[in-house]
Amino acid sequence: MTTRRQVLTTTAGLAGAVWLRQASASADELAAAIKAFAVGAPVRAGRVLLDVAPLVENGNAVPIMVTVQSPMSATDHVKAIAIFNERNPQRDVAVFGLGPRAGRASVSTRIRLATSQQLVAVAQMNDGSCWTHTVDVIVTLAACVEA
Repeated sequence: MTTRRQVLTTTAGLAGAVWLRQASASADELAAAIKAFAVGAPVRAGRVLLDVAPLVENGNAVPIMVTVQSPMSATDHVKAIAIFNERNPQRDVAVFGLGPRAGRASVSTRIRLATSQQLVAVAQMNDGSCWTHTVDVIVTLAACVEA
């Protein structure tokens, strides 16, 4: 005879297993998207600042700004800045192309966030190196939910 406690324990265990599998799948997809952008170059932490509020009330229009430490000269400049997310339907949010004539390595935009998740900004330099910054964002009202 099955007790109510056994049923609840089994249900909680199954739900936990599904949640962990989804979390690891989304982390793998995020890593794959970043690796594809970096084109095989190692991605190191530093030089990039992803500025976004850690607590977002509405995920429909989240303002973000990415700044990269670079002199933006002909010999040392940012080629591209990419923004990735962990749990939206598409991992790559935006890619901005830059050059030495941009003056500053800074971009800003608004994005939609499906739920609380990790955002990652990656800057690709003209020498092929890639730099990153990661921020965890908590979203209270979700957006981008597919029916």
